[in-house]
Amino acid sequence: MRRQSLRHQISDGGWFQRVAATILVGSFLQIPIPVFAQINNEIASTPITNQATYTYTDPTSQYTFQGSSGVINASSKPLLDPLGRILGCGGQVLPDYQGFSVALYEPLSNDPTGTELGKLVSLTRTEVPDIANNGVPKGINPNSENSNPFFLTSATEGYYNFLFDQNQGQTAKGKTYILVVNPPANSIYTQRRIKLTIVDSSGEGENLSVQYTATSLDGLPISVQGQTQLTNTVLVSDAERIGLNLLPLKLDLGLCQTQQVQIIKTGDRATAEPGDTVIYRLSIRNIADTALDNLVVNDTFPLGFKFLPKSVRGEIDGQLVNVTAESSGSQIIFRTPAVLPSGGVINIAYAAQLTPDAVRGSGRNSAIVNAQRTDNDFAVKDGPATHQLKIRPGIVSDCGTIIGRVFVDKNFDGEQQPGEPGVPNAVIFMEDGNRITTDPNGLYSVANVLPGNHTGVLDLSSLPGYTLAPNLRFRERNSQSRLVRLEPGGMVRMNFAVTPTFKSEVKK
Repeated sequence: MRRQSLRHQISDGGWFQRVAATILVGSFLQIPIPVFAQINNEIASTPITNQATYTYTDPTSQYTFQGSSGVINASSKPLLDPLGRILGCGGQVLPDYQGFSVALYEPLSNDPTGTELGKLVSLTRTEVPDIANNGVPKGINPNSENSNPFFLTSATEGYYNFLFDQNQGQTAKGKTYILVVNPPANSIYTQRRIKLTIVDSSGEGENLSVQYTATSLDGLPISVQGQTQLTNTVLVSDAERIGLNLLPLKLDLGLCQTQQVQIIKTGDRATAEPGDTVIYRLSIRNIADTALDNLVVNDTFPLGFKFLPKSVRGEIDGQLVNVTAESSGSQIIFRTPAVLPSGGVINIAYAAQLTPDAVRGSGRNSAIVNAQRTDNDFAVKDGPATHQLKIRPGIVSDCGTIIGRVFVDKNFDGEQQPGEPGVPNAVIFMEDGNRITTDPNGLYSVANVLPGNHTGVLDLSSLPGYTLAPNLRFRERNSQSRLVRLEPGGMVRMNFAVTPTFKSEVKK
């Protein structure tokens, strides 16, 4: 009977309305939601405690009910300071920010493009913590004094911030700035320049908002999503209780290497005639900070070169990989599903046969590689890498062969001894601009070379961790270059001795 009575009263609505009104006027115990501030890169929070008490009287039984709700503890979402951040190309935190700096410049006044640097923007000085009544507004960490330029350290974890002063007209519509990120010396990254243009400025006080457009001046993506232009809107209320006349700049910027993949094209001979078969080799090195996939190489053949599809071979670190080839006119397109790890090299070898039309052609072909980063699918490319083949109409019986090896010289005598291993993927430049790449044993050879003097130079940038070995016996071999004289129909040797640099290891 009591349950039925209660259900009846609830359905009537009157009893429920009285209960609801009683709850609304009941006492609530609530701790105010704290403002979150980023201090020393840690976000402090205080849990929210919410409890309610209630009292109501049953009009039928005149019985009074009392009680309280359970205590609810919850953490509010942080109100983050509007900080920008310098990140890697894939959005990752860089291992070290020491030596990086961020600065704001005004464009050069007489530059119509608005891309040349003028003077540094004069920013209003701030302080953290705020000292009352000293006329200096409160700033935001890590750039607590609103310095320009601002120098990053490892403790900042890539965060930076600048505050524009509305009273100085720095947020006026049409104002333009150039944000410059300077990496330290010997960094894999290059300087970045981003053009900032104020699109709109509206409101006042805590309702002030400014919209600006960021445009990449170097063609590289601004964000890890790949955009070279984006628009941001910043509100003063996002800041950590800063002075209402100061507006923060918020822009996350990804740093990408200028060159992330390298292609080298070599051939097994310098001279050929119709009927000869030339073997080409493409060495593609991943110099990015992440793996690469979707590798596509476009190789353009000169007139009179016939591609041999069954000759295609591919390998990474001595392991065969699948490489497909398709012809489209004079262009050969190579594709591979292999993922090229950071620092890895994929070698693609193939052959072409010369037809009588090759005599009328240039003998010069070029290759371009395109790939994608695996962390953010950014497109990377390099090339063209070229190879020049001299075409002779007749027999090349007077030509000779250059052979050689790049090896680790342990006793610095300039000669290879047992136990002195060869160095693979080393590059030698010849005097005609052609490049030669050593095989897994450090060996190389060039057939059908015209007789006479020839010069080769070892490219030390192709040998990370190695440098030229000092020669204790022959002074002329303490050089990256070698001069040899090739007799008609003869053979000559051109060796290069290297040694590991400090803290590097030799593969045995």
